[in-house]
Amino acid sequence: MILSGKAIKEKIGKEIIIRPFDDKAVNPNSYNLTLHNELLVYENAVLDMRKPNATKTITIPEEGLLLEPGILYLGRTQEYTETDKYVPMLEGRSSVGRLGLFVHVCAGFGDVGFKGYWTLEIHCIQPIRVYAGVGICQIYYHAIEGAYDLYTSGKYQNNTGIQPSLLYRDWEF
Repeated sequence: MILSGKAIKEKIGKEIIIRPFDDKAVNPNSYNLTLHNELLVYENAVLDMRKPNATKTITIPEEGLLLEPGILYLGRTQEYTETDKYVPMLEGRSSVGRLGLFVHVCAGFGDVGFKGYWTLEIHCIQPIRVYAGVGICQIYYHAIEGAYDLYTSGKYQNNTGIQPSLLYRDWEF
């Protein structure tokens, strides 16, 4: 079961945290999240799953930033979210997708108990100018059935900024 926008709004501050929260961002069954003004890009053309990969930070200026195809931009939401009761899911907004801009490659699925900012895996199929503060994606919530363990100590839990891949930690023992 997916929560309705009205149910999301009723649960804000109790079972769902979204900070900052804006009533105008509530949709019939989701909530629009906005793009922060910083992006990360990997510095090397070849990435290694078993090693940390160097990144550099790009700030989106007020006049916007032109994104280019063939580059993975890591961004984040301006909003911090958390819930211990629902499975959070993230999707791009259809208006953004219709411009050929995609906000996640494969990480739209959250774990119940996730607390933090959402890292966005942004790529485009043609050049596009983006702006900080734009409603870029939407979060929605599934009810979970059965006993479950909370996501409490994963690699990306309680993040404070954009998270590059930490897959290399899976090889550390």
